[in-house]
Amino acid sequence: MGRISQLFRTLFCERQSLSDSSAVGSALRSGRRGRAFESPLSDQMKYGFDNDKYIRIQSEHIKERIAQFKGKLYLELGGKLFDDHHASRVLPGFLPDSKLRMLAQLSDKAEIIIVISAVDIERNKVRQDLGITYDEDVLRLRTEFHNRGFRVSAVVITHYNGQSSAESYRKRLESLGIRAYYHYTIEGYPNNVALIDSDEGFGKDDFVETTQPLVIVTAPGPGSGKMAVCLSQLYNEHKRGVNAGYAKFETFPVWNLPLKHPVNIAYEAATADLNDVNEIDPFHMEAYGKMAINYNRDVEIFPVLTAIFDGIYGECPYKSPTDMGVNMVGFCISDDEVCQEASKQEIIRRYYTALGKMACGDMNEAEVNKIALLLKQAKISTDYRPTTVAAKQRAEERGEESSAIQLEDGTIITAGSSPLLGTCASLLLNAIKYLAGISHEEKLITQDFIEPIQKTKVDYLGGHNPRLHTDEVLVALSVLSTKNVNCRRALAMLPQLNGLQAHSTVMLSEVDQKIFKKLGISLTCDPRRKS
Repeated sequence: MGRISQLFRTLFCERQSLSDSSAVGSALRSGRRGRAFESPLSDQMKYGFDNDKYIRIQSEHIKERIAQFKGKLYLELGGKLFDDHHASRVLPGFLPDSKLRMLAQLSDKAEIIIVISAVDIERNKVRQDLGITYDEDVLRLRTEFHNRGFRVSAVVITHYNGQSSAESYRKRLESLGIRAYYHYTIEGYPNNVALIDSDEGFGKDDFVETTQPLVIVTAPGPGSGKMAVCLSQLYNEHKRGVNAGYAKFETFPVWNLPLKHPVNIAYEAATADLNDVNEIDPFHMEAYGKMAINYNRDVEIFPVLTAIFDGIYGECPYKSPTDMGVNMVGFCISDDEVCQEASKQEIIRRYYTALGKMACGDMNEAEVNKIALLLKQAKISTDYRPTTVAAKQRAEERGEESSAIQLEDGTIITAGSSPLLGTCASLLLNAIKYLAGISHEEKLITQDFIEPIQKTKVDYLGGHNPRLHTDEVLVALSVLSTKNVNCRRALAMLPQLNGLQAHSTVMLSEVDQKIFKKLGISLTCDPRRKS
C-alpha cells in the first residue's frame, strides 16, 4: 500500500488545501463542523446537454449517411448503447439510454448484430460495471433490444479458431432460437490486406443475411471485433452485388471539442486500461485544413482501412477517420461550463477508482500514473472535489472513518462510522433527513431496533462487521415507515440523491457501492481498507 499512498499524496495536498484561501477552503471553514458545509459549487446539478436536440439531429444525420450509401449502412457502435453512465456523468442531461432512444427513431429501418469474441468466451471475461460475463451480457442485450422494439438478427462469434467453449456457446444460442455465426481469425490482421480482401480472408467468414437499410453492430465491450465484422459484411455484400456503406458511431472523444477539453480528457481517463490517447486527426487536417479530434487507434488503423476499402470498392469513401464518424454530441452541449465541471469530477472519480483497483491488485501502476497525468492536464487535483476535502477534514478532526455528500444546493453533509452504522449508512441517513427537514438529533432508527439485526448478522450469519450497511438501513427505514411519518418523509427524498457527488475516506463494501450506484450517487473512496 506504500506506493499507492505515495501516488495518492501527490494528488492531494491535505492540510495545505484546507488552510489556503481557496473557495472550497473558505466554505469549509465557515460551515458547521461535522454536519453541513456550504460549498461554492452550487451549479453541479445543472444540465449542460440538450438531450432532445441530440435525439433529433443525431437520427437525422444517420439517415443522411444511409442515403449516402444508397440505402445500406453498417453502423459500428462504440461504447454502450444503453447504460452509458460515463456519458451521462460528463454531459449532464445525457440520459444513460439516449443512444437507444435516438436509434428508436430508426427502429423500423434497423436490425442489430451482436458481436462477441471467442477469446472473451474462453476466458469468461466480465463486464465490470454489471459483474456479468460477456456471454451472459449478449443474452441480456438481446432481451433489452427486443423489449424496446428492435430486431436482433444474429450473434457473430469473432476470433474463432476452433475453441470448444465458442462451439458450446453457439449451440446454446441456437437452442434459444438465435442465429449464430463464426468469423475466423485472419493471420496478419489488420495489416495483411491482400489476405484480408480475399476468399481466404473475409470470404471465409460466415455471411449474415440482413434485410434492413441500417445494420447496427454492437458488442458487450471493446476488443470484440465489431469493425472486422462490418468490413467482412461489406466484402461479402459486394461479392453479392450490394455496395453497402460503413460508418462509426462513437460518442468519445468528441471530435469538435478542443483536444484538452475536460470532456475529452475524461474519455482518456475512462480508457486508461486500453491506453487510448486523444490526438488531432492528421488526415482530416490534410484533407480539409480543419482541426478534428480522434484517438490513436482510429488514426493508426486508417491507412489500413483505406487499403481495405480500395480492395473492396476500388476507392475509399472517406478522407479521414473523423469522416467515418456520425457523432453529433458536440453540437448538443448547451452549457459548456457545466460539462467541463462534470468532466473534471469524472477524472477525479476515475483516479480514485484506479487507486482502489490497484490496492486490490486489479490495475497496474501505469494506468494509475496515466490518470494522474490527466489530472494535471486538466489543471486539477483531488482537493478540487469538495466532498473529498470535507470527508478528510472530518476524519482528521475526529479520528474516524468519514464520508461526505454534496447536495444540489451546494450543501455538504458529512458522517462518521459508529458501533451501529457504517460511515456511508450514516451519511445516507444524514442526507435524506436534511433534505426532508428532519432534525439531525432525531434518530429514525433507534438502537433497540438495530441491535437485533446486528445479532442476526454476527451470531446467526457469521458476519464479522455488526454495523448496518446502506441496504440494511433502507430496509429498516421501509419497515418503520409504515408507522413513522418521518421515516416515510426521509425515504421520499431518495430520488433527490441522483447525480450527487460523495466521498469516503475508506474503501466501501461491494454492497454499499452498489446501493450508491443504484441511487445515482457518484462515489469516490480513498484507497484504504476499513479498520
